[in-house]
Amino acid sequence: MARMTSICAASALAIGLAAGAAQAKEVKIGVVLTYSGGAAQFGQQIDRGMNLFLKTNAAQLGDHTIKLIKRDSKRPGGDIAKNAVKELITREKVDMLAGFVFSPNAIASAPLATQGKVPMVVMNAGTAWIPSLSPYIARVSFTMWQSGYPMGLYSKNKLGCTSAAVGYTDYPPGKDSYAAFKTGFESVGGKVVDAIPMGGPRKVPDFTPWFQRVKDAKPTCFYVFVPAGNHASAVVKTFNDLGMGQAGIRLIGPGDITQDTKLQGMGDAAIGLTTIHHYSADYDTPTNKAFVAAWKKEYGADSTPDFMGVQGWDGMAAIFHVINTLNGDISADKAIEALKGWEFDSPRGPISIDPKTRDIVQNEHVHEVVKMGNRLGIKVVDTIPRVDDPCKKLKYGKCK
Repeated sequence: MARMTSICAASALAIGLAAGAAQAKEVKIGVVLTYSGGAAQFGQQIDRGMNLFLKTNAAQLGDHTIKLIKRDSKRPGGDIAKNAVKELITREKVDMLAGFVFSPNAIASAPLATQGKVPMVVMNAGTAWIPSLSPYIARVSFTMWQSGYPMGLYSKNKLGCTSAAVGYTDYPPGKDSYAAFKTGFESVGGKVVDAIPMGGPRKVPDFTPWFQRVKDAKPTCFYVFVPAGNHASAVVKTFNDLGMGQAGIRLIGPGDITQDTKLQGMGDAAIGLTTIHHYSADYDTPTNKAFVAAWKKEYGADSTPDFMGVQGWDGMAAIFHVINTLNGDISADKAIEALKGWEFDSPRGPISIDPKTRDIVQNEHVHEVVKMGNRLGIKVVDTIPRVDDPCKKLKYGKCK
């Protein structure tokens, strides 16, 4: 009898182990990012953030595993990204989609997420109304209104801007950023005296004629949105070369124009530049210090994460949450339900997903570029806590 009991116990244990093994799932994530071309630096940041979280937190998944299936969206036109998403859904049978640097790529892909019933985690594209394009989209990055609208209020109320010109890259996020700033600025008595579409996101244009036009108009502030990277460096250089600061014009904008990976190359011309944004590698918090240290250990002492890198980190944290909540059994409706109300202690600070809009809620910070020893750094001047999307709150345009 004792021997029989031992055999039964062993059999039961074997069955239990087999059942446990059977529950382990490989979750396939289709990642669509710019891995080549001029915007490859953006894709690299998000990709590194995702991979770093996956590497350092893999034990959180238990027996489940993640397979990243990566596709290059190359440019912001939307067509390549759309084809990549179609292939990821139909051929690769991915459980979730992630990435999307540029808004046109996310916008073009949204209908496919709906048709294929595949949850889509947007890790950058900032046009405010993107989540409304599909019930299966959640965003962990930002909206243009989260920085543009508060900057409109802050520049009038705290910086003393009475008139402003706006320069923006002419594609959906740029138009969004312009509308956000103008709405906030004029709601408190400021006046936008000029608004200038300044080329597209693919190639860095010569900003000189547009900036000269602003200098001639003599506003007290010049609000600029460009898609970070080399565009941002060119903005600061042109502003300085034309002596616009000496002419009494203050350069302001969202944090895209003070991207961590480009800041040191801007030189002292960037000192005093004021932005509103949700992340800097200089944030003096334990969570961010640990994140930056892990980044430098993994990618080199001279590397630094920027806002896209932290969005990749947070995006992978959101994916982990979905997998663990659903025990690896992913469906679009259940995944989105799991993300609604999700909260996370990010290197940027506390973040959450608004259950109604499926969009990010986060602190926004007023940044000032300052000299920190022999390098440029970001000083947090003020903080606006728990900012949800003003575009949706105000029901502006396509956010209605």
